Amino acid sequence: MKTVQSLVMLAAALAAAGCVSTSDFEAAQRQIAELQEQLASIKRTASSKEEVQNVNVRIAEQTETLLKSNATLVAKVAQIEERIGNTQEAAEQAGHRIDRFSGDVAAIRRDIEDLKARVAAAETASAGAATGGPATTSTTPATGTEASGQMTVPAPARSTGDPTQVYQAAYRDYQRGNFDLAIEGFREFLDVNNQPDLADNASYWIGESLFSQKKYQEAIEQFDSVVTKYPKSDKVPGALLKKGYSYINIGERAQGVVQLQYVVHEHPRSQEAGLARQKLKQLGIETR
Repeated sequence: MKTVQSLVMLAAALAAAGCVSTSDFEAAQRQIAELQEQLASIKRTASSKEEVQNVNVRIAEQTETLLKSNATLVAKVAQIEERIGNTQEAAEQAGHRIDRFSGDVAAIRRDIEDLKARVAAAETASAGAATGGPATTSTTPATGTEASGQMTVPAPARSTGDPTQVYQAAYRDYQRGNFDLAIEGFREFLDVNNQPDLADNASYWIGESLFSQKKYQEAIEQFDSVVTKYPKSDKVPGALLKKGYSYINIGERAQGVVQLQYVVHEHPRSQEAGLARQKLKQLGIETR
């Protein structure tokens, strides 16, 4: 700016002294005007650079703030996901316990009904004996031969009475968590049992025992046996449900979902259908 002013004063002095012509003076003025314009442009450019620098500083500050906020948000989301995972796991465990309890109650009811039937049959047999039924060997003095004959009696007696005791003992083992003993007892019951109304129960509880031991592949085969051999059994919905759980536990999600949906569609009013819907919902699958 000082340079321009000096040029103006110099031009004026020269003009006053008569050293330059009018055209030279006008040319000097034009040069001075151009210099002034260039100076103004330089000032504007400098001002723009400063503004740009200020904007960049503000952007950097806002970016840092956003990054900090994002990190905090990510941490909160991770905490929420962890809580959801824990809640789902707790809900699934609760569902397993409820299902097991429901199955236990159903089995106890079946056992009670079976015992009532046996008591009634025993009373009928006693009444028949009192009215002149065939004499039993207990009224005859035991000899060596008779004693020997009586030793062979437990075999048929086991097929009519002992299987119930075997079943009950196996079920008690299951309730106590002695799953190996329970499996052995239920299989023994199936070997000697002549009562189809308890065979499906025994087969089902073998599957439950295997499931409790996390032997999911064996459990699937056992539950499938229940469905195949006893298609009209009230244990079929439970067997299908546990097949679904087992498939999911070994990573075969699609197969598990199919089993659970089958429970819902084929046995919609069963308690197992409600548990299947709950599990499907946990898997993100809505059912009607």
